[in-house]
Amino acid sequence: MSGPVGARIWVVPGGHVPFPAHGPEPAFTAFDQLCVLNAADEDAELELDFYYQDAEPVGPYRIRVGARRIRHVRVNDLIDPEAVRLDRPYGCVLRSPVPVVVQFLRQDTRLPGVVALTGTMAYPG
Repeated sequence: MSGPVGARIWVVPGGHVPFPAHGPEPAFTAFDQLCVLNAADEDAELELDFYYQDAEPVGPYRIRVGARRIRHVRVNDLIDPEAVRLDRPYGCVLRSPVPVVVQFLRQDTRLPGVVALTGTMAYPG
């Protein structure tokens, strides 16, 4: 592969962790997830900031993705500097010192017996 793959800034404007969930955990836990590919030869020390419509931004959340590795991060699991708010619209900006590729996934299990999974690419900045 020649040249870097991805971008250093990614934006997810339409986040919203579905809550409450129906069904046994962990398979039926509703979530938003960031899927990050780091094809670079050095580790990516990511910083994420979350934006809300009625509160000040929160961050940075720090996540490490090893060189030539992928990492899937459930937004629900981010708790430092504070837990990401469930069932509330948010936007997220991800910054990386090396180019990465980011995909956004959502699993929605709010309706009993229904599992809706959707994915889209984040917007490269």
